[in-house]
Amino acid sequence: MINPYNAETGNALAKKETKHWYLPLDQYQAWLENWILNNHKEWRPNVYGQCKSWLDGGLRPRAVTRDLDWGIPVPVEGAEGKVLYVWFDAPIGYISNTKELCDAQPEKYGKWEKWWKQEDTRMIHFIGKDNIVFHCIVFPAMLKAQGYNLPDNVPSNEFLNLEGDKISTSRNWAVWLNEYLDDFPGKQDVLRYVLTANAPETKDNDFTWSDFQARNNNELVAIYGNFVNRALVLTNKYFEGKVPACGELTDYDKATIEEFKNVKATLEDLINNFRFRDALKEAMNLARIGNKYLADTEPWKLAKTDIDRTATVLHMALQIAANLAIAFEPFLPFSSGKLKSMLRLNETIGWEDLGRIDLLPAGAALGEVSLLFEKIEDSAIQAQLDRLARIKKENEEAAKAEALKNWRPEPIKEAMTIDEFDKTDIRVATVLECSNVKKSDRLLQFKLDDGMGGRTILSGIAQSYPDPSVLVGKQVLFIANFPPRKMMGIESQGMILSAVDADGKLVVTTVSAPVKNGSAVG
Repeated sequence: MINPYNAETGNALAKKETKHWYLPLDQYQAWLENWILNNHKEWRPNVYGQCKSWLDGGLRPRAVTRDLDWGIPVPVEGAEGKVLYVWFDAPIGYISNTKELCDAQPEKYGKWEKWWKQEDTRMIHFIGKDNIVFHCIVFPAMLKAQGYNLPDNVPSNEFLNLEGDKISTSRNWAVWLNEYLDDFPGKQDVLRYVLTANAPETKDNDFTWSDFQARNNNELVAIYGNFVNRALVLTNKYFEGKVPACGELTDYDKATIEEFKNVKATLEDLINNFRFRDALKEAMNLARIGNKYLADTEPWKLAKTDIDRTATVLHMALQIAANLAIAFEPFLPFSSGKLKSMLRLNETIGWEDLGRIDLLPAGAALGEVSLLFEKIEDSAIQAQLDRLARIKKENEEAAKAEALKNWRPEPIKEAMTIDEFDKTDIRVATVLECSNVKKSDRLLQFKLDDGMGGRTILSGIAQSYPDPSVLVGKQVLFIANFPPRKMMGIESQGMILSAVDADGKLVVTTVSAPVKNGSAVG
């Protein structure tokens, strides 16, 4: 920091000596390299890559104490007034919380040591990317030092943004669960589905309300829900709501069965490898198989000429529906429960039965049929977008008010002479044209009437003027005697003068009354 000072008082900052305790991470460098880089290449690439970057840079001792008036006091002689650094203290809390739970219910959970020291315990850290270093390097070094179990995997997600902006509870830029359930009652699983489908497993991703609506309407309603509804409604129509008997299977029936017979093994492999997004896709593919099966066999037409074949088709469709109830249960538990109730699926049937085609016996009565998912209308989505727009405006106003409250002028630069100032040729010009420079999110291109034949100047104020046309017609101040400089293939012939507002916005300087273009300022 160059010339640091207190933003509130303007006073310079003072340095003082202090004493801290360190975790000797450098002593665990070789062990961590072998444990992570050689033995855990199956970790997600974003996790493995971040760990490798830290290890390649060389680990250094890390301070685990702080000089703060809040936190956990350091239980070491000579450390009075020190507290533990939160990311040293927090993972210790995982262990102490386990001990507290086990001590309270030993008959249910046993002794706490079995969870942290027994070889048959598998530990997984589900975290966000900003905590990768702590859960893969710092905490494992602590565990290794004390002879505790190490994490088997750290399936960290990247960041999930909301409508292109970072989620922030302090700024109210979030989807609050209680508000969501008020606005979309009974649609818990829709949010589960969209969050899983868009999970930032290896890179940052974005939650948007338009995508939320599209996934509900085009996938849950149009594929999964449509298939289930047709299968059950047609069974009610042609077979009095009872599972029809299955006749001889055609080659097409057998091919359809072949398509989903391995769904259990596939889903288990994806889930066990923490590829939840791909696992959800696989479950939806089963719904697509069912939808295609009904579309190809057209039982509503078959019923007019071949009721026995219709029975076989609907028997097959209901078996696929029963499989869907099982396959989606890890992701959409409420919907799976509802589907199981509509199918009156035997309570003893569970995950181990996934892939079977005899889950529903012939003659079994179905339950009451209702829509599994409902279409979400544009008005409901617009209400969410309007809410976010209000929050964004409130945040911008609050940020500006806070900036104004805390604003202090920058320290005055060192003194200069009048002769030095006279070297700067400041002139007045009228803006004839102002536009964004292609392939630049920072630069604006000004075409000026400077009273001397005109000139072009580039200025890095695009973020402050999202609509540069508002500057056209204004008289602005510019430095005329800067040497020409090429940027983005365009020659800039000077510098537009701007003032920095308290909120960081750049505002072009102008004159209080019209003057002739080319007039000198001095």
